[in-house]
Amino acid sequence: MRNASQHFIGGQFVDSHGQETIDVHNPATGELIGHAALGDEVDAERAITAADAAFPAWSKTSLAERKVYLQLIADAIEERMDDLIAITVAEYGAPVAFSGMFNQQARDFMVLAQDLLKPENFEEKNGHATITKVPVGVAGLLTPWNGSPWFIAGKTASALAAGCTVVIKPSRLSSLQSQILMECFEKAGLPAGVINVVNGAGATVGNAITRSPLVRKISFTGSTPIGKQINRDATETMKRVTLELGGKSATVILDDADMAEAVQFALTAGFLNTGQACIAGTRILVPENRLEEAKAALKAGVEALPIGDPNDPTTTVQPMVSKGHYERVQSYIRKGEEGAEVLVGGEGKPEGVEEGNYVKPTILVGVTNDMTVAQEEIFGPVLSMITYRDDEEAVAIANDSPYGLHGYVYGEDLDRARGVADRIQAGRVMINQFFDDPTSPFGGFKMSGFGREFGVHGLNAYLETKTVFAA
Repeated sequence: MRNASQHFIGGQFVDSHGQETIDVHNPATGELIGHAALGDEVDAERAITAADAAFPAWSKTSLAERKVYLQLIADAIEERMDDLIAITVAEYGAPVAFSGMFNQQARDFMVLAQDLLKPENFEEKNGHATITKVPVGVAGLLTPWNGSPWFIAGKTASALAAGCTVVIKPSRLSSLQSQILMECFEKAGLPAGVINVVNGAGATVGNAITRSPLVRKISFTGSTPIGKQINRDATETMKRVTLELGGKSATVILDDADMAEAVQFALTAGFLNTGQACIAGTRILVPENRLEEAKAALKAGVEALPIGDPNDPTTTVQPMVSKGHYERVQSYIRKGEEGAEVLVGGEGKPEGVEEGNYVKPTILVGVTNDMTVAQEEIFGPVLSMITYRDDEEAVAIANDSPYGLHGYVYGEDLDRARGVADRIQAGRVMINQFFDDPTSPFGGFKMSGFGREFGVHGLNAYLETKTVFAA
């Protein structure tokens, strides 16, 4: 049993002023594994005040000093890697192999951010003008539950490299993971108040951060409705805002594709993080004249997916994060059954898995793009197959969505595939394979948000541009 009863404020662990606590259950078994204290507005204000007090000194640190501290955080995370992986499996239900990957990337973010600390990223000359990039101020970082250490580290690394101090509000569904990260931050020994972490609900801690006049920047990853509210709140104090929101990405399989390879690509994209990913390719677009071939390959591929104990390194399908989310995904499967055909999967739990929040990996066929399952983000292992007649129609269907976060294209003719990718309205598109590049910008079009994270674009999100003229 593990308890997360404190917050990390002003360089030390402090008891929660907020008195609400939640039980933490293992989503794969339903077992009670811990408890977490949820902070309130007082805890949030304490953290904001600490970050504001630390900002003047931290913003003046040299690039070399920031490199040292980022490496200290990386080293602290590396020391606790086994603990982070284990608690991510237990609290979130992520398969151990996947948990290992994104916790290692959490460490890597701190290393990659050091490469951004180059003078040319902070100052340039233009005639009589000296153009400098200066840290925006205290940054509020609001992170989701679907890979909590990864999101916290990615945002924190960019903010610290820019010279900002931070107040982090993780999802309350990842409180135990956040607790270990707090211990890593303490071990790294940054100046008091540079990093502050408060567990709590969005309606209390989150609102206190987004509405505080002392917070000058918000970076939020989560749902589009909450992102809209954050953006409205931020306008009152003219905060800078980065929003990475929902997605309903299309995977376009072109008619010249090797169908076996294309389907494997589509399943990997669609069931990424068991569908609990904003970039999941949950609409599979297949050429009308290859429908039956695609159906057969998809059915066989889904039936071969290993489901079971997330501690088994061969497992790739994980449970939904909570019972409530399990029920939400089930409701979408029922909606899909009203107008489409279940090719594989459907309602209920997978055969042989009686405990936990497991959903059957499901493929719906006969879907049209106006159906609810094709337009709304389900955030689970439920994919919709949609047919098209030519490339123009495929692009039109892919773009007929309120979202524009990600996209995928698979085809033999790379020039043709690139032409399709160029017309998809999304912040990122991958052709024929997955590219893991946390130095390239990431963010969305349309209702998927605005602003970019990662690399120099992510660094610039925490910087203001200042021009000084001198003769």
